[in-house]
Amino acid sequence: MLRQGFVEDVEYILGKVNDATKVQTVLFSATLPAWVNHIASKFLKPNKKIVDLVGVQVMKASESVRHIIMPCSWTARSQVIPDIIRRHSSGGCTIVFTETKYYCSELSGVLAGARPLHGDIQQSVREATLAGFRTGKFMTLVATNVAARGLDINNVQLIIQCEPPREVEDYIHRSGRTGRAGKTGVAITLYEPRKANISKLEREAGVKFEHLSAPKPADIAKAAGGDATEAIIQVADSVIPVFKSAVEELLNSSGLTPVELLAKALAKSIGYTEIKKRSLLTSMENHVTLVLEAGRPVYTPSFAYGVLRRFLPEEKVESIQGLALTADQRGAVFDVAVEDLDTFLAGTENAVGVSLEVVKELPQLQEKEQSRSRFGGGGGGGFSRGRGGGGGFSRGGRGGFRNDRFSRGSGGGGGGRGGGYKKW
Repeated sequence: MLRQGFVEDVEYILGKVNDATKVQTVLFSATLPAWVNHIASKFLKPNKKIVDLVGVQVMKASESVRHIIMPCSWTARSQVIPDIIRRHSSGGCTIVFTETKYYCSELSGVLAGARPLHGDIQQSVREATLAGFRTGKFMTLVATNVAARGLDINNVQLIIQCEPPREVEDYIHRSGRTGRAGKTGVAITLYEPRKANISKLEREAGVKFEHLSAPKPADIAKAAGGDATEAIIQVADSVIPVFKSAVEELLNSSGLTPVELLAKALAKSIGYTEIKKRSLLTSMENHVTLVLEAGRPVYTPSFAYGVLRRFLPEEKVESIQGLALTADQRGAVFDVAVEDLDTFLAGTENAVGVSLEVVKELPQLQEKEQSRSRFGGGGGGGFSRGRGGGGGFSRGGRGGFRNDRFSRGSGGGGGGRGGGYKKW
């Protein structure tokens, strides 16, 4: 609470004390991380006594929670979160955590039936919001850290964090809002590979993340279609004569089979007129993820851009999104608009030693430099997918580039195809 704006109130109260040496000040905390000791040193006397009723305790995330990490660009979050809720909430309650009060209010406005909860909301409104969430009047709560600590909210099935939190303790407390009282739950964290240090969060929180891509629109539509078919069966037979002639006329004029026509009608009934592509890398709609394999190590993004400029127009190279390097430094992945896909694939036909293909499953990716990570500390290396196996993806036998100005290091591709990713 002191870190979330109450410190000014504490300073105001203690400032009214004329002689602090004659006052007993007691500070209570559920845990004793480093920041609590700092607060105690600031507000308590130098000869303060510390009583620890827990003892040495290493904070770890709940083992009854399924911990998932999901790549997603910031601009795609509002599109992806509704599909995540449909796919992973199992019909239960969801809490979506944001880092700022502004985004909390903004996101709650675009999620159907959601309510915001943050420090700028009046206490009476917050109490009414929590009461409504507990009783199931609405199923999605969008909150800042206010809801992460100290609030008694049961029956939460899904936690979504819009970005990795600044402190590992925040992750532990947020993910701990689900999987309580012997139940299981799901905690999903959205992140951008080049801007987050997931491996350090994984180690310090004591979890093993599952690496999943955002739900595919086709899968969401298929699940919705299953629910719609049950609803159609429940429609009374009395409607058949009313619509039969229109259906017969449509069937004769459309050139479609009865199954095809019914599939279109079912799609329309649940709000689908088309199925959009969704990137595996950034979760952006109408984008496709490609992997560039250069036949030699790819150490920097600038090198990957240089390779692409050899066989693609500058405006196409500038249009790519979210370029990230693979953990084994043998390639790069990035997104292109669906309408540009053929141009990119055709451009490599005459490029010696270059492969560019659509990715079905993301390879392991390099992370943000750990020396500059929000979680601090040193160390390096990419994160593990936790699925075993999976190394590089060199084809072997590839020739090098003819122009050495594109070279960063020696040698061409290594031998054998690894298990790092799958292709169409």
